[in-house]
Amino acid sequence: MSSRKFERIGAHSHIKGLGLKNGKALQIADGLVGQIEAREAAGIVVQLVREGKMAGRGVLLVGPPGTGKTAIAIAMAKELGEDVPFVAISGSEIYSAEMKKTEVLTRAMRRAIGVRRREVRKVYEGVVSDLNIRMTRHPYNPFQQVPEGAKIVLKTKAESRALHVDENVAKELIAKQINVGDVVMIDAETGKITKIGKCVESGGEVLDIVVEQKVSMPDGPTAKEREFVHTVTLHDLDVMNARSGSLFSLLFGVEDREISSEVRQRVDESVKRWVDTGRAEILPGVLFIDDVHMLDIEAFSFLGRAMESELAPIIVLATNRGVTKVRGTDVEAPHGIPLDILDRLLIIKTKPYSRDEIKEILKIRAKEEGIELSEEALEKLTSLGEEYSLRYATQLLSPAATKARNSGKKVVEVDDVLSVQSLFVDVKQSSAYLKEMEEKMLK
Repeated sequence: MSSRKFERIGAHSHIKGLGLKNGKALQIADGLVGQIEAREAAGIVVQLVREGKMAGRGVLLVGPPGTGKTAIAIAMAKELGEDVPFVAISGSEIYSAEMKKTEVLTRAMRRAIGVRRREVRKVYEGVVSDLNIRMTRHPYNPFQQVPEGAKIVLKTKAESRALHVDENVAKELIAKQINVGDVVMIDAETGKITKIGKCVESGGEVLDIVVEQKVSMPDGPTAKEREFVHTVTLHDLDVMNARSGSLFSLLFGVEDREISSEVRQRVDESVKRWVDTGRAEILPGVLFIDDVHMLDIEAFSFLGRAMESELAPIIVLATNRGVTKVRGTDVEAPHGIPLDILDRLLIIKTKPYSRDEIKEILKIRAKEEGIELSEEALEKLTSLGEEYSLRYATQLLSPAATKARNSGKKVVEVDDVLSVQSLFVDVKQSSAYLKEMEEKMLK
C-alpha cells in the first residue's frame, strides 16, 4: 500500500517574491508570470518601504478578477523578509456583531506590525554531569513527596560548576525530564530551563533510533551572556498587556472583546522605549485588504487617519470594481473609494493574462500540486482559462488529477479535463443556467 504525504497547498503557496533582477521584472520568476509593469511598480514600493519613505501613503491594486492582485501583495511581503507579518482580510470582514468596525481594522493593522526584540540575558549552560533532587513531604498530603530543591552540576570543556536551585527550578527539572548527559541552558534570573539535546561525549548505550538531538559539549565557562531575539506583533503585545489587567481577562481572555486605547498606548510607549535604547526594531508588515470597495465611508475615514500614524503597516488595497457608489453614501467614485483616500494611494494596475502567460501559470500550479499534465490536457486547460477565466482553469487541476487517479492513470489526459469540465461550470455558464431556469428559481 503506497503512502501519500499530506501537504496543504494554498492558492499562492508557489510565490517566493516579485521576481525582479536589478529592479526589472523577469517574465517568469519566483512563481510569478507576466504583469511586468505591476511587479516593477511593486518593487519600487518595497524599496520605498525599506527606506522609510512610505509614511502616510498606501497602495491600490486595480484590475479585473484573476489578474494576480493578491499574488503581487503576497510577493511584496516576501520581498520584505520572512519575519515581516502579512495580514490579509476582505473588506466585508470588518462588519461584525461583536466588535466595532474600527476595532477590527485596528487589530488587523497591529497584527501587521512586527517587533523584533533583542534581549541579553545571563544563563548557565553545560552538560548535566550530576543531578540530585531533594524531596520532602507534601504540606497537605503526608503520603506524597514534592521537591524542595536540587543540586545540579554543569560541565563544559573549560570548567565544571555546581548550582544549588530552589523548589521551582527543581519542579521544572522533573517536568522536563532532565537527566545526566543532557545539555541544558538555565536562565539565571527566571530559572527557566531549556533542554538543548543529548551530549555526544556523554557516552552511554548506542541506539538505532534516537529522537533527541545530539549536540557537542559547550565551550567556555558555564556562566555566560546570550542574546535572544523574539519577534512578536503589536497585537500580541496588546493581548498580553490586556490579560495582565484583571482576573477576568486571565480567565476568559480578550480575543472576543475590544482592547482599550489605554492598553495600546502603554504598549506603544514600551515599544518606543525599546527602539530608542536599541533593544528592539519595528518591522512594518503588509496589511492587504481585498474587495476594498466593501468598506463604508466610516471605515475609509478611519483608514485615512491610520495611514498617517507613527506605527502603521504598509496598507495594500485591491479591487476589481469600476466607478461605483461609496458604501454608506450616494456619491459615486472610482472603485468605490473616496477621492481623498485615492489621493493618498499609489495606484498599480494589473492586466488580463495572455494565452502564453496562462499556460505558464498552469504549469507552475500543476508542479506545485504535484500534477503531471499531458500536452493536450495543458492546451485544453489553457483554452478554458482564455475563454472563461484563469481561476476556473486552475480550479479544474485538482479534480482532473483525481479523475485520472481514479482511472488508474498517473498523467492527466485531455479526456479527464473534459470530464470535470462537464461536472463543474464557471461563473458565465452558471449565469446562463440561472437565466434559463429563472422562472423555476425561488425569489
